[in-house]
Amino acid sequence: MQGTLYTRWPLQMLDSSQAGGICAAEAGNNVLCVKPLTPHEPRPEAHVTLPPNLLWGELFYTSQEQQIFADSKTFVDLIPRERPETILDAYRHARAHSGFDAVALRSFVDTHFVSEAPAKEAYRATPGRTIEAHIDSLWSELTRHPQHEMPPLTSRLALRYPYLIPGGRFNEIYYWDSYFTMIGLEESGRHDLACHLVHNLAHMIREYGHMPNGNRTYYLTRSQPPVFSSMVQRLARWHDPHAYLRFLPELEREYAYWMDGEETLAPGQAHRRVVKLRDGALLNRYWDDGCLPRQESHHEDVATAAAGFRDSKEVWRNLRAGAESGWDYSSRWLADGQTLHTIRTVDILPVDLNTLLHHLETTLAHAHVLKGDSLRARFYRQRADARHAALHAYCWDTRQQRFGDYLWQEDRLTDSINGAMVFPLYYGIASARQARCVARRLEQDLLCPGGLIATTRETGQQWDAPNGWAPLHWAAVMGLRAYGERRLARTIATRWIATNLERFSLESKLLEKYDVITNRHAGGGEYPAQDGFGWTNAVLRKLMTLYPHTTG
Repeated sequence: MQGTLYTRWPLQMLDSSQAGGICAAEAGNNVLCVKPLTPHEPRPEAHVTLPPNLLWGELFYTSQEQQIFADSKTFVDLIPRERPETILDAYRHARAHSGFDAVALRSFVDTHFVSEAPAKEAYRATPGRTIEAHIDSLWSELTRHPQHEMPPLTSRLALRYPYLIPGGRFNEIYYWDSYFTMIGLEESGRHDLACHLVHNLAHMIREYGHMPNGNRTYYLTRSQPPVFSSMVQRLARWHDPHAYLRFLPELEREYAYWMDGEETLAPGQAHRRVVKLRDGALLNRYWDDGCLPRQESHHEDVATAAAGFRDSKEVWRNLRAGAESGWDYSSRWLADGQTLHTIRTVDILPVDLNTLLHHLETTLAHAHVLKGDSLRARFYRQRADARHAALHAYCWDTRQQRFGDYLWQEDRLTDSINGAMVFPLYYGIASARQARCVARRLEQDLLCPGGLIATTRETGQQWDAPNGWAPLHWAAVMGLRAYGERRLARTIATRWIATNLERFSLESKLLEKYDVITNRHAGGGEYPAQDGFGWTNAVLRKLMTLYPHTTG
């Protein structure tokens, strides 16, 4: 096995346990596709190492099932010291001996693999340094540089320019993190890194047809909230007046990825990420081309499916789609609003996703105007207008006076009241009356002593109460300011700033998420709260500039 192949991987490389996790739709022509190639789409030139479950087979499965590492992501990020056949031969020989238990397996992996993970205390503040100076210095700590020669058989996908990792267990670039990180980089004067972020995302879109969840082989089957057009807009505004035309091919390609299959749909049908409603309107959902456990969370996903009574592949598909949403995980996606095995992400048309795609459509229209192509500009303007109408028709609750997520097969909004309702304000597509109503719902339902909770439900998932997150606070504050709700915007911003600063004074570091009700160290989800942390640093840095001396 060479380990470097194009984006189509032969099924004969799978053992029986792996093949059982592949949907029939993905097994056509005896191949497993990272992403189906549309007829007009050129074959990617990028070579891709097999993802860890295919590369290491039984060694992968045994390591994950026996939980030799506290974090399932650890194994899939390791770099082998030798060729796969050498390691696998040694593994088969070792396991044939009695006493080859979990301890022996961990010792075997430590011998044959090496970790790239940063030191756990890498992001602590230097005593006496202001928080602004701490954040400014952290950008260099969080920067990774492209390698001229990638380590053989790493799961990391190559990038061309220096890039920012979030921190903690996340030692690779992430898609929607990058947009919020860009805001803080600009405030810190790191315009070089802000530009590099956009160019790296464009590179990934060119290579793989979309921006993956992150630059890892095991993330190639999904994306994340599509913020590339927002990043191009910021780049054009602050750094590069030619950005719209420079990145027009990548904007077009990302749009084709999200709309793939729309031409074949009849009303009431869905394909991958696009849904055609009964009236012909097109809206989008989150999706993943795989229906097997996530490689980086294999043990957790197997346990989640086993806890319920649904087909495991259905649960895994929805878990993967939930990971594409960035809200992994939240009661937003749960049928019973409480337990993870009821996840139904693909049944939901999220208000934030469709707002982001409206922005992509308007950006494409603007780019084609600049190019002088009035026909294409009109096409995207009509697409944006149609999505705007559908968003207001399907994602606005006239009774509860809020935006929400639409269950497209049940023709109703979900019961979840969550922070995604601020995205139509942030992107300026809410009416003035809707903005006033959303402001009142935020104040009534989500505002807490430390900021905004992600949802009103407490489930043990990290994107639920009592947790608050930096990107939702940024979108809420700036969206409210744009509609004249400055008092509430200030309240939210200053409470969030105070929460961040209080925990910083206790722990000397900034965290991925915060408990905005009690401001205890945040928890919930599959892993402990991580430090670093990219988008927290960025949003705090910018909000402290917008609201100086208001942390009391």
